[in-house]
Amino acid sequence: MNFDIQPILNKNLKSSLRTKIDSKTKPIGALGVLEEIAFQIGMIQNTESPKLSNATIFVFAGDHGIAKKGEVNPYPQEVTAQMVYNFINKGAAINVFCKQHDITLNIVDAGVNHSFETTLDIIHEKIDFGTQNYQEKPAMTTEQCNTAIRKGAELVGKTYTNDCNTIGFGEMGIGNTSSASLLMSYFTNLPIAECVGAGTGLVDEAIKVKQNILSEVFKKHSPTSPIGALATFGGFEIAMIAGAILKAAELKMTIIIDGFIVTSALLVAHSISSSVLDYCIFAHTSGEQGHQKMLNFLDKKPLLNLGMRLGEGTGIAIAYPVLESSVAFLNSMASFESAGVSSN
Repeated sequence: MNFDIQPILNKNLKSSLRTKIDSKTKPIGALGVLEEIAFQIGMIQNTESPKLSNATIFVFAGDHGIAKKGEVNPYPQEVTAQMVYNFINKGAAINVFCKQHDITLNIVDAGVNHSFETTLDIIHEKIDFGTQNYQEKPAMTTEQCNTAIRKGAELVGKTYTNDCNTIGFGEMGIGNTSSASLLMSYFTNLPIAECVGAGTGLVDEAIKVKQNILSEVFKKHSPTSPIGALATFGGFEIAMIAGAILKAAELKMTIIIDGFIVTSALLVAHSISSSVLDYCIFAHTSGEQGHQKMLNFLDKKPLLNLGMRLGEGTGIAIAYPVLESSVAFLNSMASFESAGVSSN
């Protein structure tokens, strides 16, 4: 798919938005990062009075061929499907936080190694029953990869028509930190050892084993394009997120980026169109050791650092109220002039 993602270049709005922010009854810069967020959302929406409409999080679930061996993941592959049922039963952290902050939550079967009943309250977009083991062959075919990108984009397009302008993406997939580490190494040119972390709970020697395995995987393959790298190392959930990010940027939506795995999908999207970053707000720094290096590579600062590394989009849900406060002060706080307060 081709995406028409335009950089944000409205110089007149840039000046007027800055003036509006600086004219509020506060010292210039006194609201810190809230001012930066208000400015960015205003620029994204091309208005001095932005609003957040029908905030939505999609959680994409998919399985990974390498996880069947259990060498890089402490939890068995079956946990992916079990967690999807937990999402359906509203028992996961992301369910709790979305309910708390009135965020719409959609669960997508992108490629779980399990047959879900069609009547379940999830979106059925399964590409296959998990990817191939990239120790032996590429994770997916180019056709499968492009299909996943398209499906992610289509889901965003449908949500946009329901008056949604603020969106984020989470994931669930045992083994997906390995895919994210490989993609990180490919796009940042950092060695695998700097990209691999604890994942769902590996420690010490197990992390070294994971590093060695993934180093061998990286040497085995030589993709020559962003899509090639995604097809070789990625997961169906990561590919769908990449497509979803690209479509959301094309539609000029505010995109809230979660942690390590979602940022690996963003690296793919960014390599296709660098302008995608204009539309992204980074929720938090994950406790996964490679995430901060990803953010450094993209030259972006996260809103929060709470030591979270759960995934599911939980960082997005926790950060969303900060965006609400940013828009609220911009729209409702008095100016020096309207309040009759001296500005100097």
